[in-house]
Amino acid sequence: MQFAFWAILLAAAMPLLWAVLAKSGPGFDNHQPRRYLAGLQGWRQRAQWAQQNSWEAFAPFAAAVIVAYLMMVTPQQLDAAAAVFIVARLGYGVCYVADWAALRSLCWTVGFGVVVYLFLAAAHLL
Repeated sequence: MQFAFWAILLAAAMPLLWAVLAKSGPGFDNHQPRRYLAGLQGWRQRAQWAQQNSWEAFAPFAAAVIVAYLMMVTPQQLDAAAAVFIVARLGYGVCYVADWAALRSLCWTVGFGVVVYLFLAAAHLL
């Protein structure tokens, strides 16, 4: 199986990384996790926001990979784009937790650019 399909699984699991960081503080209440998460501050709050954005980024990426595959985008293009997306989204989360806003926005833009690239490649416009 080519890397791009594994990247879908990685992208689906990535929010869990940020969730673990957000919930790693003292006083986490698994009976009311949303209440706990709503009261977070600092880097844990930013980890929660990274988790939320990672879920939002997952669906367009997964759709783009599947559409590009169905439209016979070359495996090399597909795998390279998926790798860039995964690296960009990991960078995004790290930058969010570290509060590096400008670099975080750059990582977001690269990740979204990959989604656009895959759809354009699927349309044979590239």
